[in-house]
Amino acid sequence: MYVPTHFAPTDDDVRELLAHPGAADLVTSGPDGLDATMLPLVHDAGTGTLLGHVARNNDHWRRADGQSALVIVRGPDSYVSPAWYASKAEHGRVVPTWNYVTAHVHGTVTIHDDVDWLDRLVRRLTDLHETGRTDPWSVDDAPPAFYRGQLRAVVGVEVRIERIEAKFKLSQNRPAADIDGVVAGLRPVGDVRGSAAVAAHRP
Repeated sequence: MYVPTHFAPTDDDVRELLAHPGAADLVTSGPDGLDATMLPLVHDAGTGTLLGHVARNNDHWRRADGQSALVIVRGPDSYVSPAWYASKAEHGRVVPTWNYVTAHVHGTVTIHDDVDWLDRLVRRLTDLHETGRTDPWSVDDAPPAFYRGQLRAVVGVEVRIERIEAKFKLSQNRPAADIDGVVAGLRPVGDVRGSAAVAAHRP
């Protein structure tokens, strides 16, 4: 990954991104070329792994077991209009760009076809995404037989992390007045996360 110095995140930035990864792309190489699956993940910092699950009917897991993988984790991303820059009025030498937060996680895949392993994972994923809701849903709200049947319809995926490359491109290379313009410009278009990310990472 090409990461200019001003877009290089801190270790804390990367830990925070992985703590709330949402859905990410698992990419592996198979006999017919590249396979890619978007899947929900949870980061287990203690074991240095990303954990998720895919549908049993998705044959990607059969080809991925034991293989090297790239997991593409994304944070907020936003189109940036040059109209938001103070520099536009000063000299006009500005162009559109795209801000984004991403991490490329490299590792090795292990498949888990074990209902108890999957139960622990699904509970962790659910807790991660239900926390903070007014009326959070729990795995135990579902009928037990139905829930166990759902677990048998998926297969667990573990990626043991070997290295991480990350880039937080959030207008850090722009003058302060241009950054102010980006923060202000993203809010009216409803991009609250993008605006907050630019504000939080300004130099």
